[in-house]
Amino acid sequence: MKPLLAPSILSADFARLGKEAKEAQSAGADLLHVDVMDGRFVPNITIGIPVVESLKKEVEIPLDVHLMIVEPEKYIRDFIKAGANYISFHFEAAVHHHRIVETIKSEGAKAGVAVNPSTPINFLEEILPFLDFVLVMSVNPGFGGQKFIETSLRKIEKLKKMAEKLNQELLIEVDGGIKLDNVEKVLSSGARIIVAGSAVFKGNIKENVKAFKEKLKNFS
Repeated sequence: MKPLLAPSILSADFARLGKEAKEAQSAGADLLHVDVMDGRFVPNITIGIPVVESLKKEVEIPLDVHLMIVEPEKYIRDFIKAGANYISFHFEAAVHHHRIVETIKSEGAKAGVAVNPSTPINFLEEILPFLDFVLVMSVNPGFGGQKFIETSLRKIEKLKKMAEKLNQELLIEVDGGIKLDNVEKVLSSGARIIVAGSAVFKGNIKENVKAFKEKLKNFS
């Protein structure tokens, strides 16, 4: 599968969110990554269901909603109803992982689990066969603009090997500190969904997206 680019709106200008989302889409973005933070699971508060609803009216590309919240099972149906096409919740924030994944799928969305940098990837072994994707955090979640944690590359490689045995259709998504100068390393490790925030939305969005897509086209 060809890699997908998912610009993160966390780095967009929220006063011009619809316009910038459309600009990223027209430049070739494949998904739009939406970070939902509750101020409890992570030390920041961002957006909720109304913003997802509004974005769905503005763009045609799928919305990739990353729930950095406690008790994600309480809100999943509402986010999907609002327009989320992909939903990831944190392994560390939930107890009944399989039940949540089944709920996501029953509502017609792609189901993913996100893992923090310090969470061992082998913790996902039992849930992996049921997932559509895994979101590997390559920074500590909660804020944009952080530096990529290099040990994430080894983690992605481990996950890829696990997926080859347990779920060959699994997509590996990576989020945090990805720039034009390190995206090829991330792709070479096995990532197929690339989340980029400031590297897309800071500066010329159209040119930034095109530069990323040029890098991505060399991988499959």
